[in-house]
Amino acid sequence: MDNDENEDSKLHRIRHSSAHLLAQAVKQLFPDVQMGIGPVIEDGFYYDFLRKEPFTPEDLKKISKKMKDLVSAAEAIQKIELSAEKQKEFLAHESLKKELYEELKSKGEKPTFYGQGTFVDLCHGPHVENTKELKHFTLTKVSGAYWKGDAKNIQLQRIYGLAYESEEALKQRLQELEDAEKYNHRKIGEEMELFALFDLVGKGLPVWLPKGETIKSEVEKFALETEAKAGYVRVSTPHLAKKELFMRSGHLPYYADGMYPSMKMDDGEYYLKSMNCPFHHLIYSRKVRSYRELPLRIAEYGIVYRNELSGTLAGLQRVRMLSMNDAHIYCTKEQVEQEIEHVLKMIQFYFTTFGFHSYWFRLSLGDRTHTEKYIDEPENWEHAEDVLRNVLHKLKLKYVEAKDEAAFYGPKIDVQFKNVFGKEETMSTVQLDFAAKKRFELHYDDAHGKQNNEVFVIHRAPLSTHERFIAFLIELYRGKFPLWLSPVQVKLMTVTEKNNTFAEKLAEEMKEKGIRVELDIRNESIGKKVRSAILERVNYIVTIGDQEEEKNSLAVRDREGKVEQISTSSFMHKVLDEISKKC
Repeated sequence: MDNDENEDSKLHRIRHSSAHLLAQAVKQLFPDVQMGIGPVIEDGFYYDFLRKEPFTPEDLKKISKKMKDLVSAAEAIQKIELSAEKQKEFLAHESLKKELYEELKSKGEKPTFYGQGTFVDLCHGPHVENTKELKHFTLTKVSGAYWKGDAKNIQLQRIYGLAYESEEALKQRLQELEDAEKYNHRKIGEEMELFALFDLVGKGLPVWLPKGETIKSEVEKFALETEAKAGYVRVSTPHLAKKELFMRSGHLPYYADGMYPSMKMDDGEYYLKSMNCPFHHLIYSRKVRSYRELPLRIAEYGIVYRNELSGTLAGLQRVRMLSMNDAHIYCTKEQVEQEIEHVLKMIQFYFTTFGFHSYWFRLSLGDRTHTEKYIDEPENWEHAEDVLRNVLHKLKLKYVEAKDEAAFYGPKIDVQFKNVFGKEETMSTVQLDFAAKKRFELHYDDAHGKQNNEVFVIHRAPLSTHERFIAFLIELYRGKFPLWLSPVQVKLMTVTEKNNTFAEKLAEEMKEKGIRVELDIRNESIGKKVRSAILERVNYIVTIGDQEEEKNSLAVRDREGKVEQISTSSFMHKVLDEISKKC
């Protein structure tokens, strides 16, 4: 939802009413279809339908035309009172609506209905006054969705649409989406051969190709160097563990839906890990810790597995196997605020280095009334949320608060971005955990040799997962990575075969100095070789002919198309200096 949009805004009411318009059109064209829900989302709306046959692109055209007819009909949209008999008649044909109706009644809420023409829907509003106000919409796609987002429930079909207050705003957004598609990380990743998705491997399980692995390794190398300087120690833990570990950590049952089903072995029940933290807690607690050891910062590039619904998977941005830039900081209550501050500063350092500027922070809070979702320790929740809020204020960071978005064990600070399509995504996260100390009996000996059980744990992943982070990098740079990250930094190409030996020797020398170089000695024109290298988004394209070989110089073309003649030694010095400065 747009940041400046709320339920009472005109745009929100237009989008909400457009969802009803969609449902009205579908019901008129396909009377046997049952309705699910139709909320407002960022840029527009969707509506879920229960139908045996899949909606086709041709169906969407028919639905869109019917919606336009209903706009022209200028039907009033109003809250209506249905008699008990009419309510019963409506719910008899709408099993999903009946379920929602009964839930509202069980909570002591009065179900309300809205109507336009002969169409009726269970809804709390608000809406515009007339369908004639809904001219500026378009339907975009159909996807699968589980009822109430639960894979145990029936699968529905979700029709998405955009809606705006004016034709100009709608056209502008459609143009933005068209432009954004050019920079979609999936498209660029395919063109540059960075990663691949194979049906035989499975959805949400990307395979890193050599060039993508190069970028991934450079990001990891930078993080290892940065965090070593910040006092982190590194560990490595298994990809699976016994059920008892995840029961103790609370991931079972709190997070069971996000984990893969168990595997029954001859010595017990095992789960693929969805988090590294339980393993790190065991590492901390394997011996008595002194207060002098705190804060203890344990880091790992651990792969974890999340049982994401197939319909939510999106390239690298949402996957089922995640390479996490993960760490857990074990500290005293007095050290929490300073450690949180250090982590947020590290995030800012990373983002500045990588060139990210448009982001904001979200303080994700718990809900004291949802004890089935969050650990029931109200005092700890109050203290932890105050600490995070204080650090955000101290560092003067732009942030918003979001209720009911915390982890089950404590509040967190998420770093929010918008991808090229304008969709909000979470990148980094910093979570404060006050439950692990009890579950894993975390303690330390204080200065008087007395055992202190107040060990707080900070979960942090400044670079998110490699998958999501690199998706954002691809879209940020549009595939034209800075030199230090670029899979191919220099492409050497020869004019004729007799220049090959010189080029091969030069390539070997560059490789020895740590420059990622490729050699193009194909029997093709130099123009074709250059065009090929430009499409590959190579940083420096180097042409070698007789003149360059004689003078031991190079004709170097950069990404802006600027060409200069430079000695081989000067060029290599320039490249190495640029790499070291992470330009």
